[in-house]
Amino acid sequence: MHTIKRADSKNLDFQLLIQQLDKDLAIKNGTENDFFAQYNKTDLIKHVIIAYENDKALGCGAIKEYEEGIVEIKRMFVCENKRGNGIATIILNELQSWAAELGYKRCILETGAKMIEAVNLYKKNDFKVISNYGQYADIETSICFEKEIFPKNLQPKK
Repeated sequence: MHTIKRADSKNLDFQLLIQQLDKDLAIKNGTENDFFAQYNKTDLIKHVIIAYENDKALGCGAIKEYEEGIVEIKRMFVCENKRGNGIATIILNELQSWAAELGYKRCILETGAKMIEAVNLYKKNDFKVISNYGQYADIETSICFEKEIFPKNLQPKK
């Protein structure tokens, strides 16, 4: 059974998961990794989600304010041996719920074109591809997404 915990970036389980994420990204991004790493500092992140299975941390994600009304989803990761079990979607949904509770209206995020699993995750969860924003504007290997979010009691009709 999976449980979810809200924390901040000081959480030891989050820090350990991020170490695994950074190793994985260094391999996948190769020489471009230093550019992306400078935007992935976690020391000031106040809103972190950690997924557990039997008290073992196996995935995480975070949100931080990008600008008024908009949060950026950061540091999404699930341990390789636990992928394909819906854990990333659980984390992503919880991040969106938390952002809505905090009054944000939209989530944005960046991932790499080489991150096929991540791209598929965001598309499956109704994120739409947008023009690359901010520091990613001229990065051809980046894909940026957005999704409007609503408080649970104001969900749009499908």
